[in-house]
Amino acid sequence: MDKRIIGRKDKASFPDFGLENVPVKIDTGAYSSSLHCTTIRLAQHGNIELLEVVFLDPSVEGYNGQIVAFEDFRRKTVKSSNGIAEERFFIRGSVRLFNETVETLFSLTERNGLRNPVLLGRRLLNKRFLVDTSLTNCSFRFESKNKP
Repeated sequence: MDKRIIGRKDKASFPDFGLENVPVKIDTGAYSSSLHCTTIRLAQHGNIELLEVVFLDPSVEGYNGQIVAFEDFRRKTVKSSNGIAEERFFIRGSVRLFNETVETLFSLTERNGLRNPVLLGRRLLNKRFLVDTSLTNCSFRFESKNKP
């Protein structure tokens, strides 16, 4: 399988969550991918516990403000780059890059004040991409030229 070259930043779409052209940072230092959320809460609906999420925030391109509910989620303790451990929720979802859709695991976190609302980590990048840090928006440009 040939690997695509991806830059340090890009724009990606997340079809399962109704998000289009969201700024992403390619993070080879992170194992899992991470999505910024303004709301992350547990809600009880009958005898089913749901995780309710609002992805991104109004300042981010692609924000739609919709509440998305998940029955299938898990909690895990994650150590961030600054060494602080925190419990996060993880969900499965898909990301579209270079007109291909790939399913992966995302941790949910509040990334307020950070430039990129989404980090794409090694679990997604491994065996699919080579990272060239001198480039940006490789997938976005490819998709703009090669609309399905």
